[in-house]
Amino acid sequence: MQITEVRIKLMDEPGERLKAFCSITFDDCFVVRDLKIIEGTNGPFVAMPSRKLTARCPNCRTKNHLRAQYCNQCGIRLKEPPIARDEEGRAKLYADIAHPINSQAREMIQSRVIAAYEEEKARSKLPGYVPPVYDEYDEEQTAQAAEPVSDAVRRKAHSGKEEIRHPHQTPGGVPEKDQTGPASGGVR
Repeated sequence: MQITEVRIKLMDEPGERLKAFCSITFDDCFVVRDLKIIEGTNGPFVAMPSRKLTARCPNCRTKNHLRAQYCNQCGIRLKEPPIARDEEGRAKLYADIAHPINSQAREMIQSRVIAAYEEEKARSKLPGYVPPVYDEYDEEQTAQAAEPVSDAVRRKAHSGKEEIRHPHQTPGGVPEKDQTGPASGGVR
């Protein structure tokens, strides 16, 4: 297995330990994204993509991050669950999503990514430097995808015809009954 492409996105935050994000492609057919290049005490190293570990709320069973004080769903105060610790006694709050399973693979990834990082860092100091495209999705496409879609547009997309309703009308066009009349005691 060979690393056929390395993409580096340098971070602009001076003084921070996180120096860059990276994606690597294996054999032109498998991509691993969101590797991090972090400045350690012995130089830069590659951290694998990871996710925060979670524990379930005893009341509603919703997943919450390990150090959450309150449940994101029902709001009850959470007891801090026992947290696993590494060999050095540090709390284990993250789990790798993808990672090498032997030291030879780890060294291959580390050396290739750090070399690409150093090259990108050198290019960034040249006049007229334009950062390469890190991902197929640029910020504009991501922002457009995050914009809410109105109900009218959603109905049109699903039915093929536009249907615009008053907010208090049912789908058949009949207005909802006012629940504040005398029969309901004036309560909505």
